[in-house]
Amino acid sequence: MPSFRLSPAVADAFPDTLIALVTATGLRGHEPWPHTAAALAELEQRLADGAWRPADETDPRIEAWHTAYRSFGTNPRRIRPSVDALGRRLAKKGTLPRITPAVDSYNAVSVRHGLPAGAFDLDHVTGDVDIRYADGTEPFTPLGEPDAVEHPKPGEIVYADTAGVLTRHWNHRDAHRTRVTEDSTHVVFALETVHATRDGDLLKAAVDELQGLLGPHAAQTAVYHLSPAHPTATV
Repeated sequence: MPSFRLSPAVADAFPDTLIALVTATGLRGHEPWPHTAAALAELEQRLADGAWRPADETDPRIEAWHTAYRSFGTNPRRIRPSVDALGRRLAKKGTLPRITPAVDSYNAVSVRHGLPAGAFDLDHVTGDVDIRYADGTEPFTPLGEPDAVEHPKPGEIVYADTAGVLTRHWNHRDAHRTRVTEDSTHVVFALETVHATRDGDLLKAAVDELQGLLGPHAAQTAVYHLSPAHPTATV
């Protein structure tokens, strides 16, 4: 059972951080997920009707992540936070990608609530996971590029286990090693805000929605939280 830890340095730099970790065990990725399909279709229809648009960089939720990225040396208009990139893609194309039901579920929740979301296959995580500043030596193999190896810049915030980096630029892009596929049965989903005072209720609503989408297709789900006051959770 790995522990997830928010490092003291990151907690000090972002004292209003709140990260929700939603675990799903016994996940069944090969069966139909009609509620997820409906959630995606609803978002796309509301966009087409002009009734809703995803949050963009003028929204305080996205702007907070742009500010965070700049603080550790990442240009957020070149390397965008995941929720920003996903929302821009939806606004441009009118549709969200269909990847796997579990991934589609957190994508729908992410763009609906304007909060970054990601996931790791826990069967491929090695040791504990730290959310910390990179030292520049850690290897990272980007999602979809199994033969590539990158190294985050020193000072970049990453999720990292004992074998390498799981996601760069805090929440920009996940690693190929821990990607969630239809065969993944033990998954942790991360939903994040660096402005919990303002967006804590929004994060709770997002967690509730994600659990509702995962629940019919998992043996069990659970929720854990990381914050500067509670920097460790064993999932």
